[in-house]
Amino acid sequence: MNLASIPSPSTGVIELGPIPLRGYAFCIIIGVFVAVWFGNKRWIARGGKAGTVADIAVWAVPFGLVGGRLYHVITDYQLYFSEGENWIDAFKIWEGGLGIWGAIAFGAVGAWIGCRRRGIPLPAWADALAPGIAFAQAIGRWGNWFNQELYGKPTDLPWAVEISEGANRVAGTYHPTFLYESLWCIGVGLLVIWADRRFTLGHGRAFALYVAAYCAGRAWIEYMRVDEAHHILGLRLNVWTAIIVFVLAVVYIVVSAKLRPGREEIVEPDRDTTPGKDADAKDAEQDADAKKDPLSKDEPGESGKDLTAESTEAAAEKG
Repeated sequence: MNLASIPSPSTGVIELGPIPLRGYAFCIIIGVFVAVWFGNKRWIARGGKAGTVADIAVWAVPFGLVGGRLYHVITDYQLYFSEGENWIDAFKIWEGGLGIWGAIAFGAVGAWIGCRRRGIPLPAWADALAPGIAFAQAIGRWGNWFNQELYGKPTDLPWAVEISEGANRVAGTYHPTFLYESLWCIGVGLLVIWADRRFTLGHGRAFALYVAAYCAGRAWIEYMRVDEAHHILGLRLNVWTAIIVFVLAVVYIVVSAKLRPGREEIVEPDRDTTPGKDADAKDAEQDADAKKDPLSKDEPGESGKDLTAESTEAAAEKG
């Protein structure tokens, strides 16, 4: 018998007049805003310009949404293309179903395009965004709570989530894996912030740390879930994905630290903070003005001409 549990919302949609506000979409949108806001603060702290993160996010976010949906539809194709299913549902992203692996991969492509257009190194931008992305995932996972999906095995723990009877689900209390992952992502974000300050991470290593830490948690959380999934050698597909991506992230951290130690000194080429550059630039401007202005101190001006004429007249009078 459960002494306490987490109730699920009776509906995942809030009607604002004629506009339906879906809890899942709301969580995703709030998460994106948090990631951009926090990433902007970190970018400015590293010497970048305000607004650059948002400009590149305009490319990264749409790519990420498409990639996340594609990964989900491809890996769970039976939900949309099996007999009796409606393939149109594959486009109903508001009903849930975004694969973080596809979202990060495609989002990185969009970010690369945005960074290339601005002449910014992608690894530096990714390092600034890393903890914000983790916090965004922590918020986004609550969208699964609104949709009553992606929960774990049955349990009678006080923090179990209540699931009501519905399509492809049985009423009961289950492990709130969405909550576990949300808390884990908050921890990942804090870990990246601490490690970045402690070890001065650069060249994409802060982002790689986020990826590795997230994968470590996702592997055991995924193992608890009971929703339908493809299995390989007895493990869920996403568990294998987490293991492989974790290894790749750790290898990147080790190799990158040897090849490119330290952190980028300049993250935006048009914001060079080299000591003395401003003074040199000012001197160069003065030299250019001197060449253009005949009244500069290095050239005789009208006053100089008047003094010369007066001297000549005085000499003539004395003579």
